[in-house]
Amino acid sequence: MIDLVYKAQKGNEESFLSLFQKYEKDIYRMAYLYVKNKEDALDVVQETAYRAFKKINTLKNPEFFKTWLIKIAKSCATDVLRKKKKVIHLNLEQKDFIESDDHDLPLSLTLQDLLDTLDEREKSIILLKFYYGYTLKEISKIEELPLGTVKSVLYRTLAKLEKKVRKVDMYE
Repeated sequence: MIDLVYKAQKGNEESFLSLFQKYEKDIYRMAYLYVKNKEDALDVVQETAYRAFKKINTLKNPEFFKTWLIKIAKSCATDVLRKKKKVIHLNLEQKDFIESDDHDLPLSLTLQDLLDTLDEREKSIILLKFYYGYTLKEISKIEELPLGTVKSVLYRTLAKLEKKVRKVDMYE
């Protein structure tokens, strides 16, 4: 793999394509968790490939290619979310449903609902730790944060999530 990175850095497109295809599914999954729909997730994958290809020369340690790629994907997903916040969607069918008194909405909380309550740094650390299985030291490198900061954010976030789950459990 390290040889492929060196070849890609020298401009070999086939080497870059081989590397990217190896991690494409991981990038898609991570993107989908952020943007929550197929089309935007595919856009994130495409933008990640473009940015990574253009910036492959900035990768200093070839053994961290996957980590570097995930960091780019996270940045692309965040960019998509920022752009979407500027757009206001009006769906009249949902408005009718919300105004209706006939529907009893359950007070359940999904994993996605919990993740949506987190800020970007908290969400990123939780996903990298529990979804991708990175160590705290690896997360520290990806996020460019001190190890102590990563640990404190992780434990504070887990406590925050536990509190939310207990609160919902009380009402059901």
